[in-house]
Amino acid sequence: MGRGVCRPFCGRSVMSVSPGAVGDSDVVVVGAGPTGLLLAGDLALAGLSVRLVERRRAEISNLSRALVVHARTLEQFDARGIADELVAGGHPVSSLQLFQRVRLDPSRLPTRFPFVLFTPQYEVERVLERRAREAGVAFVYDTRVVSVEQDESGVCAHVAPGEGADSRGPSFYRGSFLVGADGVHSSVREALGLPFPGTTLLSSLILADVRLARAPERAFTVNAVSDGFCLLTEMGQGWHRITGWSRRHQLPDDAPLDLAEVKELLQANFGTDYGLSECRWKSRFHSDERQSPSYRVGRVFLAGDAAHVHSPAGAMGMNTGLQDAANLSWKLVAVIRDGADERLLDSYERERHAVGKVVLRMSGMLVRVGVLHAGPARLARSVLGAVLTRLRPATDKAASMISGIGLAYRAERGSHRLAGKRAPDLELAEGRLYELLRGGEFVLITPDRGPSDTPEPAIATSVTRARWSHDRPTINDRRTGIDRRTTVLVRPDGYIAWAAGNPGTRALRAALTAWTGKNK
Repeated sequence: MGRGVCRPFCGRSVMSVSPGAVGDSDVVVVGAGPTGLLLAGDLALAGLSVRLVERRRAEISNLSRALVVHARTLEQFDARGIADELVAGGHPVSSLQLFQRVRLDPSRLPTRFPFVLFTPQYEVERVLERRAREAGVAFVYDTRVVSVEQDESGVCAHVAPGEGADSRGPSFYRGSFLVGADGVHSSVREALGLPFPGTTLLSSLILADVRLARAPERAFTVNAVSDGFCLLTEMGQGWHRITGWSRRHQLPDDAPLDLAEVKELLQANFGTDYGLSECRWKSRFHSDERQSPSYRVGRVFLAGDAAHVHSPAGAMGMNTGLQDAANLSWKLVAVIRDGADERLLDSYERERHAVGKVVLRMSGMLVRVGVLHAGPARLARSVLGAVLTRLRPATDKAASMISGIGLAYRAERGSHRLAGKRAPDLELAEGRLYELLRGGEFVLITPDRGPSDTPEPAIATSVTRARWSHDRPTINDRRTGIDRRTTVLVRPDGYIAWAAGNPGTRALRAALTAWTGKNK
């Protein structure tokens, strides 16, 4: 990369970099976990130049913590043509037994993916990395960001090579924008001077990947007793993941973890250790609830665990980060490639910070319920759980929120009731909605015969036009809440940007201009 100077000025960061310097990118993404990989792949497929900087060496660990991909994330993967591959290699589970008498039924979700997919995070990363490489993302491994500076035209990330990296490499990378997806210990967040307020929810949680002589009846088994809880999840190829916590063993993260403690946890929660015979990896860690007050500082954004961390309950952490990436990527494309107003980028923090707060509350509540200690409180949990399990609206709502299907963005006052809501996978005359979204464009859905005053020239070039089909079924059509006489504009991330009944040319053009940034 061409050499330049990054220097602070009047409390801000001002850069002087050689024009056209080698290594300049439209976007610099920091962190090659699921969030960073999805984001980088989206941007590169849209034609942007992307550099992805990762602290780790060029390898995908098979010891990652996340194991669950929820339905809304699978819909986002479907919009990218990679969902079926992940489902084929994972373990779909359509019923979840929580604690002793609480059961959730994902099979009732109004989606093409009415289940919870158990698949290791490293499988998700493998597919996303391949996609990003094929799209042309430039990977920089074994390199950490030590400081970030920005001005009105771009961002400069100073970097330091690791022990295995070439010390003669560039000392900084520059982009029009930078996204920190570098995890809970984010160097980007630290460089921005942003706090990470919150608390440690549980200490001395344990993880272990083990082989069992006897497999549990269900692929996902969880229980809670007075002294703790345990989750047992099938990983495939004969391995199971144990995640648990015991009130009896409160030790520092670096304290040794032996098999005796793991067996004790299984025995306490399930009455058996399932003949645990082999362990390939085990770890002790603590669980925090934290959220950055800001997801954007100028031209720098935070996403995934760099912006928010949750308890493992509900398995929403990785999924929330992937949804961050899906929300931000199309907006960066709209601004950088299509000339949309940069104020569109403000909606990323407004929408995703609110979702992060909801997820923080949900996961925290699940953990607090799971670790109830007093006998009367645990009895109340069991009785209430049994009652709620019989109330389908309540359990449907819980499954919808945990899966992400039920999460929506707040729309502006006076907007149509559909604005901000997730668009279901509608069957249209041109095919499934989420197949049409694979082009990374808005999709404008109109009745078979649109209003006579809505001519074709009103449609922006960055919008795919589709029509309602009256002879093709829609997935869970009765539950979509969408009237087929309505004109609907769907964002590239599968949320409804705008809707109206029988709109005229002026209203349609105003909506397209507001969202695509182009006055057609």
